[in-house]
Amino acid sequence: MKPQFLISAVTAGSGKTILAMGLSRALQKRGLKIQTYKAGPDFLDPQLLSLSAGCESVNLDTWMSSHTHVQHLYNKYGEKADVCITEGVAALFDGYRRMQGSSAEMAKLLNLPIILLINARMAGYSTAPIIYGFKHFCSGVRIAGVIFNQVSSAAHFMHLREACADAGVDCLGYIPSSEIFKLPSKHTSWTQATRQQMDEQVNQIAKLIESHIDLDRILNRCNRSFPCQYTLPYHSDAEFEDQIIPSKKIRIAIAKDSAFNFTYRENIARLNQIGNITYFSPVHGHELPEADLVYLPGGYIELFARQLHRRKSMMESIKEYAENGGRILAEGGGASYLGQTPTAREGGTAYAMCDIFPIHTTIASLSRPRSGYRKLSIASNEWKGYEFRYTSVIPDNSEKSFTSPIITNLKGNETIMPLHRYKNTIASQTHWYWGDKDLFKLWE
Repeated sequence: MKPQFLISAVTAGSGKTILAMGLSRALQKRGLKIQTYKAGPDFLDPQLLSLSAGCESVNLDTWMSSHTHVQHLYNKYGEKADVCITEGVAALFDGYRRMQGSSAEMAKLLNLPIILLINARMAGYSTAPIIYGFKHFCSGVRIAGVIFNQVSSAAHFMHLREACADAGVDCLGYIPSSEIFKLPSKHTSWTQATRQQMDEQVNQIAKLIESHIDLDRILNRCNRSFPCQYTLPYHSDAEFEDQIIPSKKIRIAIAKDSAFNFTYRENIARLNQIGNITYFSPVHGHELPEADLVYLPGGYIELFARQLHRRKSMMESIKEYAENGGRILAEGGGASYLGQTPTAREGGTAYAMCDIFPIHTTIASLSRPRSGYRKLSIASNEWKGYEFRYTSVIPDNSEKSFTSPIITNLKGNETIMPLHRYKNTIASQTHWYWGDKDLFKLWE
């Protein structure tokens, strides 16, 4: 038995991440070991949750992997934790297709009670029918209690608490309106200075939560048996039976710094099974380590274009490695790094990069990022992933020979961004999930 719950909300943008961060830090300060999870494919919220809990967060996604694999990950990483906290995706019942991929689906799959967050900035007793509706809409979803966000005063909270009572749901407390809850833009570089600033902000959030939310009541109401039981149909891929483990571990070089940091925890765990990992920094380093496989994960390289451009010896060593047939997998910003010129802003300086693929990237004029689930089929193997970028990718007319397999979206329609391959270098704007696959089949 251990406390376990999923944080969701009536609407997106209600403050789920703020609540998850604050609860994680407040409970950690009690000496409890917290394991956090993020429902869905997001890269940025898990970094905030990892910082808050002092333990690396785990993505759980029912589209990119099977239900069995999600349950396996939950049990695997939560085993040694005292409390398991899952931050939901979007609003409670919002999935990629009705409830499919939603927080409600995740809560049912893992048998988790839900803490429902409501942004009450412009609401009072009228939240009662909303709470009542969310409680009764789906019989398999259990609301353990409600927390209100952006509450203006004690009198305001009194009306909200009465709404909970009349809707038949426990009120667990509230988060007062405060300027400290403003998080940095998602299009932000995660430098050491940013992390230190966020760490102090999390401490302030935790103090407010300790003062206004009943932590003991949450722990008692959400205490449940662990591990979660596997549901049918059971898929053996959770046991990694299809993984080819080489007799001798290979050398794997992974880019990791402020420009390259969009990774899924289980992807790295899979690489660790088959190889000895060496991390290197394209922003600060001078040359590529010796490797049998190079992984360039995503990130906002456009924010570091000038620094990357100055590391010419690093780019030359990567290009030489590619020309010699070395295996490289690049995603998102990593793919842009292997292109010709990323531009930090519209009309800004174009900095030359590795020049392996004839593509240019520029900051898009749209304020919202381009994002969505993606699928790829290669040699009867299906790959799933997630695309998230603020940049526009512009192909250059070049005679350089490379293949471009088609990537499709959720509806099966061809996307504008294909997979690029030159020799053994593979690059795409999609971030692939291979936590339940044999990565080397991607080169077949």
